[in-house]
This record gives sequence, C-alpha cells and structure tokens, in this order.
Amino acid sequence: MRLATGVPPLEPVRKRASVPEELSARVPAEQRGPGLDRDAVRLLVSRGTEVSHHCFGELPRLLRSGDLLVVNTSPTLAAAVDGRIGHARVVVHFSTRGDDGRWAVELRDPDGRGTTRASAGGPAGTEVRLPGGGRLVLEEAVSGRLWWARVCEADVLGLLREHGRPIRYSYTERDQPLSVYQTVFALPSPDGAGSAEMPSAARPFTARLVAELVSRGVQFAPVTLHTGVASAEAHEPPYPERFSVPEASARLINAVRAGDGRVIAVGTTAVRAVESAAGADGAVRACAGWTDLVVTPERGVRVVDGLLTGLHEPEASHLLMLEAVAGRAAVDRGYEEALRRNYLWHEFGDVHLLLPREGPHTEHCVRNCW
Repeated sequence: MRLATGVPPLEPVRKRASVPEELSARVPAEQRGPGLDRDAVRLLVSRGTEVSHHCFGELPRLLRSGDLLVVNTSPTLAAAVDGRIGHARVVVHFSTRGDDGRWAVELRDPDGRGTTRASAGGPAGTEVRLPGGGRLVLEEAVSGRLWWARVCEADVLGLLREHGRPIRYSYTERDQPLSVYQTVFALPSPDGAGSAEMPSAARPFTARLVAELVSRGVQFAPVTLHTGVASAEAHEPPYPERFSVPEASARLINAVRAGDGRVIAVGTTAVRAVESAAGADGAVRACAGWTDLVVTPERGVRVVDGLLTGLHEPEASHLLMLEAVAGRAAVDRGYEEALRRNYLWHEFGDVHLLLPREGPHTEHCVRNCW
C-alpha cells in the first residue's frame, strides 16, 4: 500500500480554551533541576469526569496487577536536514518512506532562532540541494504541507544519520541530542525505519519505573507505529503510517481482554496500531502494513480501555481519539483541570492517564514531584 494523497475530513474538534505560551515545556524534565529524571513530570488522572493529580512516579500504584500497557517501540529519527533551494535556506522534515522509495517531506523556513516556520512548499519540480551532494525533487502534493519527493544521489537513512537532527519546534528552548527523543521502549528497526517525531507519551518511563511496574504484575505488549510529522502549526488528521502488531502481543492483548485486566495504550500511536489490528469482534490479530485508521468518537475503540497520553493542542485531531476512549465530558474536564493547575504541554510536558470510571478515590501527590 502506498501513502494516500489525501485524508478524509473529520468532524470539527470541539473548541477548547487556548494554551498559554508559558505552559509549553521548553526543556526535558531531567534538565529542569539537579537529581531529576525523565519521570519528574506531573500525571493527571481522569476516571470519567473525576480528576486526581499525581507524580508520574506514582503510576505503578495507580495501575493494578493484570493490567497491560501497549507500548510503541518505534525509534525516533534525526529527521530534520538543512537544504537549499537556489540561494535560499530551507529545512527538510523527512516524514514517511513510501513503498515506491519516495519520501513524504515537509519543507520549512528557518526562523533565525534555531527553529522553523511552516511553509507551503512546492511547486512540483522544486529541487532542494542536500548536504553531501544529494538532491531532493518535489513530485506530488500529499495534502497541504506534505509532498512526495524523490531523493537522488543520496541514501536518506544515511543522510539522516550523518547530517540530521531531531525535529524541533519553536516552543522548545534549544537543540537536544537524539537520545533525548528516544523512549525507553525504542528498538532499532531491521530496515532502519523509525518515527519522524517521538512517540512522546512513553518518554517519562525509566528503566526503574518499568521494573517496578513489572514487579507489581503490570504487563507490556510491544507494537510498532512509525509516526510522521505533526507540527504544532497544523492540526490535520493523521496520515497513513506503517505499523506492526506481532503475534505474541496480539495473544497477550486478547488474553488480558478475556480476563480482568485493562488494556491501556501508551500514546495515541499505540491506540492506532492496536485498533488497526482489531476485527469487528474486538479480537486482535497479528498484522503489519499501512494503516489509515482515524479513531473518532463515531468509530469508537474495540480494544483499548484506557490511554496514557500527552496534552494536545485544543484543536488537535488527537483529541477525537481521546474522546473515543474516555468520552467528551471526561476530556473536557481533564483539560480544564490541566489548564487550571498549570500542567505543561508538548513532548517534554506532563501526561494524562484516562481510565474507566471507578469508585471514589483520594487525590494524592508525592511531595517535590515538580
């Protein structure tokens, strides 16, 4: 299957309050103070419209033995590369490699502050000179800002390894090494493929926290979905992406669903992967290829009981997926609380755990967690 040249229209995302600029997480949690690790972020928990506030390190006590976390193992690529169109500087964001060898790319303009501005790119036939003597030629518009491009005289994955850097947006403070954008679950792909942008919901996990979860009876099911670009300036529906759900993970998910455990996806990418492998009966089967699934409240979810995710912009299409998992009232209430309590947004920010409604519980937070 090749990447589609368009995406289906979505129902408008419900208007929510805008996010103040000061709530953007500008650096990773571990760089905000001495002795901090990745898990030094806040955790908002929604059970229906009931909300509680925690530190991420409390996650093992918020889950229960028999629960299953579905995690995305896609590694993050150094997907931003400098180039030139004539004498003008551009930055190429390599998004997705198609079956025909072309890449879906986004061209962006340097903003003079180390980051970039959105650009329409084009027209077809535009040639971009790349480091090392390679050339990129725009051939066909995918949708909006993305173009199919042919890369000549260069191996793209080698180009990214030698000259690329992680995609960075203007709300961040400075460039970071690629290791900052790798999650603890990331595994090298046999073909070198990966994600243009980090599957960031898993970023707060540390090896220590994973070990504690396992010791408490929480299981993990790895899946893979290589994400494309999703810049903060545009809130399109997700494009088709490569995914894989291995046989062992499919069996484990089905076993948990047949018992008393809950299937909790870590990130919207994990939801998209596992729901793409689910039949109408809710059974998950081993599957690999492309998915163009867009999870909306109308479509609903067949497998996932809960979701651990970052905080999304008010008009982001990802919020429709959150509503499919937890309902609109729960999402609205959670986001009201996140704004009221000054939670931090974006890939280095705080996280939101949406769980099925349970009985009364007590709000609790360990001291000095932020």
